Amino acid sequence: MNSSAHSPTASAAQALAAATPAVISVSPTSGSTAGGTTVTVTGTGFTGATAVRFGAAQAPSFTVVSDTQITATTPLGTGTVQVTVTTPIGTSNQFVTYTYVTTPAPVLSSVSPVSGPSAGGTTVTLTGTGFTGATAVRFGATPASFVVNSATQITATAPAGSGTVQVTVTGPGGTSNGVPFTYTTAPVPTLTSVTPTSGPTAGGTTVTLTGTGLATASAVRFGATPAASFTVVSDTHITAVAPAGTGTVPVTVTTSGGTSNGISYTYSAGPILSGVSPNQGPTSGGNTVTLTGANLTGATAVTFGATPATSFTVVSPTQITAVVPAATAGPIGVTVTTPGGTSTLPSAYFYVSTPVLTGVAPPSGPLSGGNTVTLTGVHLIEATAVRFGTTAASAFTVVSDTQITAVVPAGAAGLTDVTVSTVGGTSNAASYTYLPAPVVTTLIPSQGPASGGITFTLTGTNLAQATTVLVGGAPAGFTVVSDSHIVVDALPGAAGPVTVTVTTPGGTSAPKTYTRVGSPGI
Repeated sequence: MNSSAHSPTASAAQALAAATPAVISVSPTSGSTAGGTTVTVTGTGFTGATAVRFGAAQAPSFTVVSDTQITATTPLGTGTVQVTVTTPIGTSNQFVTYTYVTTPAPVLSSVSPVSGPSAGGTTVTLTGTGFTGATAVRFGATPASFVVNSATQITATAPAGSGTVQVTVTGPGGTSNGVPFTYTTAPVPTLTSVTPTSGPTAGGTTVTLTGTGLATASAVRFGATPAASFTVVSDTHITAVAPAGTGTVPVTVTTSGGTSNGISYTYSAGPILSGVSPNQGPTSGGNTVTLTGANLTGATAVTFGATPATSFTVVSPTQITAVVPAATAGPIGVTVTTPGGTSTLPSAYFYVSTPVLTGVAPPSGPLSGGNTVTLTGVHLIEATAVRFGTTAASAFTVVSDTQITAVVPAGAAGLTDVTVSTVGGTSNAASYTYLPAPVVTTLIPSQGPASGGITFTLTGTNLAQATTVLVGGAPAGFTVVSDSHIVVDALPGAAGPVTVTVTTPGGTSAPKTYTRVGSPGI
């Protein structure tokens, strides 16, 4: 019943076999003959490892990361060798290889900038050859953080230091020559303001930077983007041309003393003007219009043609109210300017001339109104109202730019002002007279021969504007003596009574009786 599979000797052998380290892969698979390459060894059973060998040479250092991973530094060597791991249980025997290659040491030709503050933090660009696979950048003996951009360029952040030190690059082929970098004690620049604080996304805005320690500025950046150009005016002032950008970014200045604090600069989208309402008004200006569009926040100017608005208020990003300035009649473009740029809406607003009245015909009428008059003048085509005093016409029709017909409303006796209003304003006043109807109180003599040939006198009131006197329904000749007297020619006719009436623009009088008397018979 004894089975070798269950014997103590067999179990120990299996446990030993299970715990023996095994190497599956190494990365990278090659490196410099000078050694010093960091290699990651992957496999199993690495816990408690006592040695890592590259061929017969033991790695000068290694770290057991986990039971399945070790990082090791390669020793000197040549050719292709087997990589093994040894633990108290045993040594791996998989044929996983590492190849030593002859790699030239990197060559460093320049560093830029060549100096920076002793506090470190300067971004330095290293230029040269053989940077691929670089494992270290040092400023003197102090390691620096770095990024290999290409075989010929590395970007490194200078650590803290003092004096002049040699910058070196270490790669698979060794360590480069040194290029000097000088630590300075210049103060870090400080920014206190940026003016203006915003501009268009297209860039191009000239910005004034104010602060201290700016005299040795080597860079001005808007966010991560260098200024299109900059000029050091003094130790406290720099003018810079903003590059293109979006959003809000910090503006910084870099000098030999380091990089300044950031001051916010906002890229603003350009304004879009889409409408003006109302879109017309008087040449005298003074009326308020509403501009609509987009990106109107921060507007610095509103102009009608070349003339600034009398005043304006930014209501929201989509609306501005503006008081229109005076100008000559005709269409004109409206422009809105913001830190993001300008937007012009061509012929968006029309200046309308003030109407002018030259006459009203007929110039008078009854108190009851209802009669039609013709108004003449210029600039009448846009009429919005016709008024007799303060009372609107019962109706009106714009015939042309020079003529309007209007139905007169009722009014009180006497003169009143007639005006026409348009979007261009209200006209001068033309006179119109409300006339009461004529009244005849006496007719003397009240009779006469049927053959006519005599005159009679009418007395009363409101007779001065008489246009017609009817005797028995027929027009008779008459003479207006005064507002209270008219002399009338008696017309021939059949014997008997006839009615006499007087008509004026104010109406027709109540009838009076005149009696024609026949000749006596023989």
